[in-house]
Amino acid sequence: MKTIVEYIWIGGNYELRSKARVVDGVVDNIGDLSDWNYDGSSTGQALRESSEVIIKPRALFNDPFRKNHHKLVLCDTYKPTGESIKNNNREWAVSIFEQKKEEEPWFGLEQEYFLIDPKTKKPLGFPTSEDKNEQGQYYCSVGAENAFGRTIVDEHLEACIYAGLTISGVNAEVAPGQWEFQIGPSVGIEEGDHMWMARYLLNRVAENHGISVDYEPKPIKGEWNGSGCHANYSTKNMREGTKNKTGLGYINDAIIKLENKHMEHMVLYGEGNENRMTGEHETADYYKFSVADIDRGCSIRKGSETIKNEKGYFEDRRPSSNCDPYLVTAKIYETTVL
Repeated sequence: MKTIVEYIWIGGNYELRSKARVVDGVVDNIGDLSDWNYDGSSTGQALRESSEVIIKPRALFNDPFRKNHHKLVLCDTYKPTGESIKNNNREWAVSIFEQKKEEEPWFGLEQEYFLIDPKTKKPLGFPTSEDKNEQGQYYCSVGAENAFGRTIVDEHLEACIYAGLTISGVNAEVAPGQWEFQIGPSVGIEEGDHMWMARYLLNRVAENHGISVDYEPKPIKGEWNGSGCHANYSTKNMREGTKNKTGLGYINDAIIKLENKHMEHMVLYGEGNENRMTGEHETADYYKFSVADIDRGCSIRKGSETIKNEKGYFEDRRPSSNCDPYLVTAKIYETTVL
């Protein structure tokens, strides 16, 4: 029996790339796969005269396109010397999550994005100059005049479930052609693995429909919402509390630590994020840390259930849609726990 395995990795500009390999037998786990390589001079990760980049299999998934017993594998990237490629942030994230495992960090990332018509270069359903509908009617909408690209969104959801990802939902967002999917709750490094694979699957589904996916934080200028990748987060102490402190007490302690390292986080939370975080359109100011109960126009939000129960999780609303989830999750854990 032959198995087709799609090797997937992150390129030099955080773009996703892949190629297929045919292997003998059935692939049941990562140990069944060997390392592979590619031409890093074509991905902005190596020079022509020394172009080989090694990819190491890290997370295995079912292939929702070829189906049957075929697989997808997410890889990270290394030089032939064994040194990690500079934007291989997974290796650093693993080193962070290996510490204080008893904290059991749970993450849920909310990935916003735009579906773009490659002919017009605008989001699907974007109004003409004669038809200036205000944003808002599109949020969680139904109907041909409101929701654009649902076929892609539904196919992506089914692909994620088939692949074995911890996807927890999808919805239409505030602007036309803007959607969101949520990955989690996942523990530690699994969150980044599943988010990158979910992005890959979205790109592939949209490709089949001749549509592009835009993960930029502010692709549409003017009075339109940008796209974020809000991070919901908790540790075991936040979810359960202890004899001497409520879970909310641990949450408040963590928020103080995040405030003290605000700009340290912002530089890791995505390129162009300052264009989205203007203090308007459900965002906080890029340069100012803020925290609130329920309010979505802040850096950190505590939900009503968390406040009422005095335990649970909080939401970091600062990460942008094009962030590296390995950086975001590991940085939050490092700041709040380590």
